[in-house]
Amino acid sequence: MRIYRICNLTLMQILSKLLKKANKRIYYIFRMIKIKSNPIILEKQYFHKFNSKCNFLYNIVDKEKFKEKLYEYSLSINIITSADNICNHKFDLLGSGKKYLGKDLSWNKDFKTGYVWKNGFYKNIKIVNLSNNSDVKVPWELSRFQHIITLGKAYWITDNEKYAIEFKNEITNWIQNNPVEMSVNWTCTMDVAIRAVNLICGYFFFTKSKNIDNDFWVEFNKSLYLHGKFIYRNLENEGQHNGNHYLSDLCGLIWLGIYFNNFIMEDKKVKNNPKAWLEFGISEFKNEMKNEVNLDGTDYEASTSYHRLVTELFLITTILCNKNDIYFSDEYMQKLEKMCEFMMNIIKPNGLSPIIGDEDDGRLLIVSNYGNWNRRDFRHVLAAAGEYFDRDDFRYFGRDYREDALWITGNFKESGEVPSLNSKAYDKGGYYILRNDRIYCIIRCGELSCSGEGGHSHNDQLSIELNVDNEDFIVDPGTYVYTSNYKMRNLFRSTGMHNTLQVGSYEQNDFNKYDLFYMKEQSFAKCVIFNESTFSGEHYGYKRKCGVIHRRTVKLRNNGMIIEDNVLPDKINDDIYVNFILDCDVDIIRRENGIDLIKNNKSIFMKFHNPYLITDTYVSYGYGQKFKTKKLSIMLKKDYNKVELICC
Repeated sequence: MRIYRICNLTLMQILSKLLKKANKRIYYIFRMIKIKSNPIILEKQYFHKFNSKCNFLYNIVDKEKFKEKLYEYSLSINIITSADNICNHKFDLLGSGKKYLGKDLSWNKDFKTGYVWKNGFYKNIKIVNLSNNSDVKVPWELSRFQHIITLGKAYWITDNEKYAIEFKNEITNWIQNNPVEMSVNWTCTMDVAIRAVNLICGYFFFTKSKNIDNDFWVEFNKSLYLHGKFIYRNLENEGQHNGNHYLSDLCGLIWLGIYFNNFIMEDKKVKNNPKAWLEFGISEFKNEMKNEVNLDGTDYEASTSYHRLVTELFLITTILCNKNDIYFSDEYMQKLEKMCEFMMNIIKPNGLSPIIGDEDDGRLLIVSNYGNWNRRDFRHVLAAAGEYFDRDDFRYFGRDYREDALWITGNFKESGEVPSLNSKAYDKGGYYILRNDRIYCIIRCGELSCSGEGGHSHNDQLSIELNVDNEDFIVDPGTYVYTSNYKMRNLFRSTGMHNTLQVGSYEQNDFNKYDLFYMKEQSFAKCVIFNESTFSGEHYGYKRKCGVIHRRTVKLRNNGMIIEDNVLPDKINDDIYVNFILDCDVDIIRRENGIDLIKNNKSIFMKFHNPYLITDTYVSYGYGQKFKTKKLSIMLKKDYNKVELICC
């Protein structure tokens, strides 16, 4: 999701934007009239004999090799089970749990609430209504067709045509019920692009099916071509900053440009064509690597989950480009490798990644475990990156995701090397990791997303996550939802829901409760000290509101950790608390001078002398998921500003 706004602009820039907006409004009025009276079609003659000649990620000539590897990895049964669920229209999307969606899939329905978006001109469809609990992301997610890869894999394994028939029926039904520019599934260009990429994957699985005739492929390729024309005309680059939406648009143009590289249309004057898509997409892809990715390899949207999505977009698209003799500069490639290094360095000892900032389950391709992939496990990216960059450390951490490497790169080489991860600072991204043999602690301290606009940021400055002996004890609460429940959206991004200090009811960075994707920078957090065992940083979000600065120091010890919080100048009162959100399965035992936290027979003792509260709250492990947990709130006192965590 994204929002556009005008700020810090000159009068002439504002007038220019208003004029451009007025011109577009007029254009869309005439386009709506045109499309309603004359729906968009393409002549069939152009597509009758078209077959894509591009070099794809996988090729049907290697089908037996893939089957052999899938059996070797003991993955076939799980793939077939997932594919059968898809054929039976059972889906688990955005925290819904496994649901039967009916004999005919409803592509424009939020099946979680029953709300339906009626077909109409895409610019006139209201996708967000804060007065109800509908979530437009649900129909968008289903219409991304990220389940096609699973159908294709089952088809190759079994040679059972039912998977090809399901593919054909779903695509035919979708095209019939989603006329171009006339349904909710054309309202977000990013989703149009991701859908196009996954449809292309389907083509290379099912192109030889005896149950799919040429008439279907004509309609299929017409639809794909219209996806490209739509993306090129509706790019999401009109805000002050671009992000994962625009990058997804470019990704779609590149994939479509490569797919249609041998397509010939008689009208040579058409400017909106596959060659233009590819040239523009490649050029802008290079620019966005410079603009969206910090020098340390972190995504500038200040979200670990969106970093995963952006890395997928860059990595998999780069691999496809290379297969078709399209290459990028050394600077580009070095940044891409650093993006993967960041993902490796934030991995916790249990294999999961911290969910910092927004999270919406965003992926480009879901290559493995479609029905039950873990939203907090980013290691599938490292599996593919290990083969692409020929790095054994990436391979080691991605070893449980051999299948991802296999489909994306065509190979997976086993690695016996066990890499050692150390404390690491990402100053540009605002992440600081302290770790030793028993303890992992990540601290958030940096700029809000998109150069301080805060679109996907939370009020999490100086907040921590803590893992001890492979168990999560203190966690970031996640995101839960976006527009379907604005109150919960605001709760999960609030200061009080993060493992940091809160003064009264003040937020680190103020936000409007109805403006769900904006949080103007007020905290300006910065790191003061960082080394292998110590972090110290501060933020200024409270300075203008109540005259204090929050400084936090975290010191790693062999058998524990010390967290010291100070407000500068010294203005301690009864309204200052240090909050800790506990993981779901953590049990609490009250002791003198502190509490024991126990999880799976592992424990830590939190030693402090302050008054404290234990209250009910929530944690979310993926979009749409919400689980009950506990929050520990320790009152800060003048002479008691330390919490000592002792590993037992």
